[in-house]
Amino acid sequence: MQEISQMPSKRPQPVQRKPRTDALRNRGRILAVAKGAFTRHGAEASLDDIAKQAGVGPGTLYRHFPTRDALIEAVYHSEVEKLAAAARGFVAEMAPIEALRAWLLLFVDYMAAKHIIAPALNSVAGGASRLYEGSRSLVQGAIEDLVKRAKKSGEVRKDVDASDLLRAVIGVSYVSAGGDWQQSARRLVDILVAGSRPVS
Repeated sequence: MQEISQMPSKRPQPVQRKPRTDALRNRGRILAVAKGAFTRHGAEASLDDIAKQAGVGPGTLYRHFPTRDALIEAVYHSEVEKLAAAARGFVAEMAPIEALRAWLLLFVDYMAAKHIIAPALNSVAGGASRLYEGSRSLVQGAIEDLVKRAKKSGEVRKDVDASDLLRAVIGVSYVSAGGDWQQSARRLVDILVAGSRPVS
């Protein structure tokens, strides 16, 4: 009979704890303040000032975001995650064609924020293109789900391509020379939505 002392001991597995509510709240405040700071001052915005405005100590900021690059990346990823989450919210609350329109209008705002924070994103190791590449699937997945739902309801033609809608809005944001490109992009969204409807 095997001695108890010789039996292999089962070590308890570490419990994966969810972040505390106050920690999540702190993180959200830091990201909101950091977005504004990077918009106004670029990548060199003071991290101590960001912590102060968010109502946390520098230690709390560095615990969540050990480096400046980590904070800049988190700000960008937070914007992408909000965009993806909004698609799910619109699906729950709106008719398919209205959900698609609302999300495309929100995508215009996302592109505006992306342009503003671009100088800070460009300072991140590996460049902004690495960040954009990593977020593309979230954005693409969100609009594809919205278009698929609108097609299924019959509110959008079967030949409408989700990628074409994205490219059209992105194109306006980069091609328009004036500062009013967002107004042009919003008008384009209505044109795209109207043009996506089935021919009666």
